[in-house]
This record gives sequence, structure tokens and C-alpha cells, in this order.
Amino acid sequence: MRLSSETLSRLPESVARPGYDRSAQAAGIVHFGIGAFHRAHQAWYTDRAMARGDRDWGIIGVSLRSANVARQLNPQDGLYTLTECSAERNRMRVIGSVQRVIVASEEPEAVIAQIAAPETRIVTFTVTEKGYCRAADGSLDPFLAHHGSIYAFLEHGLRRRREQGLPGLTLLSCDNLALNGRQLERLMGEYLALKDAELGAWVAAECTFPCAMIDRIVPATTAADRKMVATLARLDDDGAVMTEPFSQWVIEDKFAGPRPQWENVGAELVGDVAPYEAAKLRMLNGAHSALAYLGLEHGHAFVHQAVGDPAIRPLIERLMHEEAQPTIKAAPGQDLQAYADALLARFANPALQHRLIQIAMDGSQKIPQRWLETLAANQEKGLQCPAILTALAAWLRHVRGDNAAKWGPVDDPMAARLADIWRDEGVDGTPRALFGAQGLFAKTWQASEADFAALAQRLARATA
Repeated sequence: MRLSSETLSRLPESVARPGYDRSAQAAGIVHFGIGAFHRAHQAWYTDRAMARGDRDWGIIGVSLRSANVARQLNPQDGLYTLTECSAERNRMRVIGSVQRVIVASEEPEAVIAQIAAPETRIVTFTVTEKGYCRAADGSLDPFLAHHGSIYAFLEHGLRRRREQGLPGLTLLSCDNLALNGRQLERLMGEYLALKDAELGAWVAAECTFPCAMIDRIVPATTAADRKMVATLARLDDDGAVMTEPFSQWVIEDKFAGPRPQWENVGAELVGDVAPYEAAKLRMLNGAHSALAYLGLEHGHAFVHQAVGDPAIRPLIERLMHEEAQPTIKAAPGQDLQAYADALLARFANPALQHRLIQIAMDGSQKIPQRWLETLAANQEKGLQCPAILTALAAWLRHVRGDNAAKWGPVDDPMAARLADIWRDEGVDGTPRALFGAQGLFAKTWQASEADFAALAQRLARATA
């Protein structure tokens, strides 16, 4: 029997369930990119906020293309289990904040209507780095943004709000982009400048784009996970999500209108997200990507295996403590040393089964903020980053296809372009084509001759 509103009463007492009347809640949030991370993070915070008395903050999820999540959640009335996994025990809760999922490619009008609905106050996003349709220089790629993007749906929904005399919205990015709110605001402005300058002026005046930092490790759910959930919950759950006990959400207090009281359930509302964001991107995400490419090369499948490898762990410790941490200006009370130590402990959690190949996806969209900004900050001080350069060489080998035989083809929106560069430039020219003065990533970091020599040495050593 499958999880749904009708079968909730069959759950054992050990499984927590929504502490509010779901049928009485209006949907105040539209969320683009309703994957496992959103369900383990923002939807979890919102569920607990409503359980504490917040009302009318139900979530309408939007999948831009794939119908997978809709098939998982809609037959379950939006319900799913969230299991916090640790070596000591697993703790399960049914999340009730998601009301339904719309597949945008199948029902575009339903998405636009929900953005324009009077009860909608906030639109949130976890569409991954590639969902922002950026060109290599960080500007909007008009071709990518033209059809089926978040910008196209926002344009139509926000225009309808303006025509109906409704207020603007809070547009809250929860993706791993440096100053994600500022980037979304800039990119949306570029899109509307091409499409409707008058609407662009209204959006600039009526909508806000807070920055946010999000942190929770959420591995892809496996068939074994679903079997375990069915055993513990005594119900099948196609939308089950697994995560770690730790979670963090830091949000710039910059809202266009009402919002849930997320701070009552652990979120932090601050004036400046930048120090928290920089620590997350450069320390956690930077270490994660290094673990992914180095770990896959060493034959590891999971994060806990890679961080436990004595050939890899010292590089990860150096990356966090000596290369990334000194580039971050900590906020008052922000202990970066303790943060790094806690990260290592989280990475070593064997209960998560966090797959390295999942982290390795879309590397071209991730390495600028995870590694290249750290390299640039150290370069200004005349310092090199041997750990990041070692990881960067591993990424170069990964996108060349060195890991494909064991782990499958490169999963990256720039895979074909990177393959062409490797074919045309070879070992000597590829680093310069990517990180030279005219390189693909030159806007973020331009390697020095010493850096090129270090990369060449590492690539040569690996290919020998």
C-alpha cells in the first residue's frame, strides 16, 4: 500500500507526521526544481514552520521538464518521507508542505497561473547552476533562456500579476551560486531587457531577490533505500528522501512581502549572507568536488570511502584549512576551523552512501565558485594552491573521459565543448584554452605560468 493522505493513519508511531491540517492551507510558495534537495531542505523547514502555527505556506512544485517527481508525489497527495541517517539511528518524518507537482513542459499555463495567483508570495529555486542559463562569461545566454526556462515562466506570471494589480514577489534562489540572489536579479533583468523593458522596471521596483546559503547533504535515493523505508513505515513511498541530521539555511532578510517564520525552526535571517556562502562554496562544495574527481580515479563510489583514503584525505584537509579558509572573512561568531572539522566528520558518515558520480555532474558549472575563486584570491597574495591544482587536474582528466569506462560518460552541459578542446589542444594546450588569458574560465581565474607548470606536471604524472 502506498503513502497518501488516506493511508497516513497506518504509519507506526515512530514515524512523525504533519502537525497541521494540510487541506486548510493555501499555497504561498512556488518552487522550481523540486528534486531531493528541496524536499530535504526548504520543504522540510516549511513543513515544520507550519507545524508551529504558520499558515498558508503550502508549496506547489514545478519540474521544468522531467515528470519523474510528479509521478512520485502526485499519487501520494504530495506526501513523502524524509529519513535522517546516521551511524547511530535513522529518524523518519512525513513531510506535508508540498501540495502537488506541475510538469512545466506539459502544463505551462498552470505554472504561469500559480505564479500569478493572489495567495502566492514567494518563488524559490533549486534548478542547479545550469538552470540559470549563463554563458561562459556569466551573462545570460539568450538562446538557452528563450524556451522553457525559469525566466520565461516568471516573465508571463509576473506580467499577469502586474496587470491584475497584485504585489510583486520574493524570488529566492537556493542554488550553489556565489551571491545567488544578485545573480538571479541580474540575469532576470537581462532577460526582461530583451523581452519587456516596462515589465523589467516593475520587477525591479516590486520584487526582491534575497541571497541564501543552503547546506545539507542529500544523496540520490536508491532502491535499497525505498525498501528500507517501506519496512519501517509499512507503506511504499516512491518519493522517499534520505539525508543527514545536519542542516543549515542562511537567508538575507530582504522579502517583498509576508514569509514563513523559518527562523523559528532553525533558519538564520541575516543582513549579509556572503561569509556563510563563501565558506559553503569554497570549503564544503570545494572539498566535495575534490573528493568526487580524486575519489572516482581511485575507484571509490562514495564520499565516506574517498575521505577515508589516506592518499586523498590530506589534500582535502589542506584545501579547506590552508587554501580556502584564509580567503573567507568570517562573520561575527562564525568559527571556520570548527566548520572544517565538522565537515570532515559529516563526509565520513557511512550511513549516507553519497555517490561521488552525483557530485561530479556539471563540473564546468561548479568549479568557478568552488575552486577558481579560491585560486584567484590566493593568487592575489602570491600563493599557490597545490591541493586545488591536484583536484583541477583530476577534473581535467574526468572531462577528457578517463573515468568513463568505469563510471559512465561525462555528465556536463559543456561535455561536447570540453571534448573538442581536449581533441584540438591536447595535454599541453587544454589548460591554457580553459584558464589562460583568453580561456573559457578567464573571467574567474587566469592561471600563472607557475600554475600551468604545476598542472602540466600533475597531468603528465597521471598519464604516465
